[in-house]
Amino acid sequence: MHLAWSGNTRILATRPPQGYRLLGAGELLHPGEIVLASGDSYTTPWVVGSWGEGLDALASRSHAHLRALPSHPARPRPVLLNSWEAVYFDHDPGTLMSLADEAATIGIERFVLDDGWFGSRRDSTSGLGDWQVSPQAWPAGLAPLAEHVRGLGMEFGLWFEPEMVNRDSEVARAHPDWILSDGAGGAVEHRDQRVLDLTAPGAWDYLYDAITGLVDALGIAYIKWDHNSTILAAGHMAVGTGGGARHGAPAVHDQTLALYRLLDALHERFPDLDVESCAGGGGRIDMGIMERTQRVWASDCNDAHDRADINRATMLLLPPELVGTHVGSGRDHTSLRNLDLPLRAGQALWGHMGVEWDLRSASQEDKRALAALIAVHKNLRPLLHAGELVHADTDEDEAVRIEGVVSPDRTDALYQLTGLAQTTTWPGAPRPLPGLDSARIYHVRLATPAYEGSNYPAAWTRPGGVRLPGSYLTTTGIALPVIHPDHMLLVRVTALEAS
Repeated sequence: MHLAWSGNTRILATRPPQGYRLLGAGELLHPGEIVLASGDSYTTPWVVGSWGEGLDALASRSHAHLRALPSHPARPRPVLLNSWEAVYFDHDPGTLMSLADEAATIGIERFVLDDGWFGSRRDSTSGLGDWQVSPQAWPAGLAPLAEHVRGLGMEFGLWFEPEMVNRDSEVARAHPDWILSDGAGGAVEHRDQRVLDLTAPGAWDYLYDAITGLVDALGIAYIKWDHNSTILAAGHMAVGTGGGARHGAPAVHDQTLALYRLLDALHERFPDLDVESCAGGGGRIDMGIMERTQRVWASDCNDAHDRADINRATMLLLPPELVGTHVGSGRDHTSLRNLDLPLRAGQALWGHMGVEWDLRSASQEDKRALAALIAVHKNLRPLLHAGELVHADTDEDEAVRIEGVVSPDRTDALYQLTGLAQTTTWPGAPRPLPGLDSARIYHVRLATPAYEGSNYPAAWTRPGGVRLPGSYLTTTGIALPVIHPDHMLLVRVTALEAS
């Protein structure tokens, strides 16, 4: 069960004394948040339910539903570079143009400028809400960078966090009544941020004009729409907001609908604009927001080892093409773990692939390897972003996880075999590959080179791979080589003929 709503929610599973087993979901409303006069009505958000044999059936239905929405992207998902983990707040036009040059040489298709380009925003404590290009950071504006990026054959994207505001900002000083609070001016701060009331008179129009003006002027193709704070002490400060809501009344319901109206208005004006629901690393991923956005950022943790669980869970609801998956630098900035490039890129290859790395400091060897893996991703995009996601059962050994994507006609498949821990037994039992057609013969081979120094059986390393019947692959399965912790194999399986 899932609630297609981006505001407060309540989901329950209960077994009352009568013996029924009940699932329920709905919007969680605070006292006085919805007041119905005579003749008024309230429409609930959609509750989505699914039943099937196992989680793969649930994922298949969810993915089919989302792929059929008008908001679903119709063209291949561009591989992007996001500037955050490359430069953070240290914006310098020459540095960013050099980074764009490096991105273009390895096959990046979209360049995204992250936080720090506006107002007094040199760190997280000020400027948020002032959506005007900073003359200190960008004396000539952002147009030269946007033109440089497009001249390299890439699209230009820009970061916003429209719903949040720093108290140290021009907009907060000019409009204190635009900030949600407890009704008496108090609000809990998180990450030096407060929440801008989108229903306050003038606030929605201010954001719409600021965003559309920049999209028009810079030719922006993609907005990274962040939402980094929990909405706490969320009461209206402006009188008469939210269709007549009272001063101090709970505001999350009104705020959510105003957000939806803002996204709908942007897409009406710019039908080809892609919007990512970044949501502080996964804080707003639901079927309500997916009616209006083309991508999510599943977590601010970019560690490829942790992403094995993050992506697995997120992709039970969302198909891979809607989930941003980035190649970070060798040392992850959240976990401080050092991981090899094949695992980092192999994990990122699975979804809407991106890079979050200062490529100017990368070795030539790493850049060549990354370019090759980006090319592999582009070749596999039609399969990865249209196929059916499948997961192998892991009853015997959780150390190695097998997941795959299979084309609808069962003629093509890709599997990732990921080492998450040290295996406890060797040799291990063969592992079936789910989703294949038992009546076909398949060609099984590595999709990317084997790890250097690994002792794989000859069947795994021979250039031509092996031929095996689907009836064998889906029941007995394949004997695995040793897959060391934090290593990954990508295996391509294609149909040859009917058996």
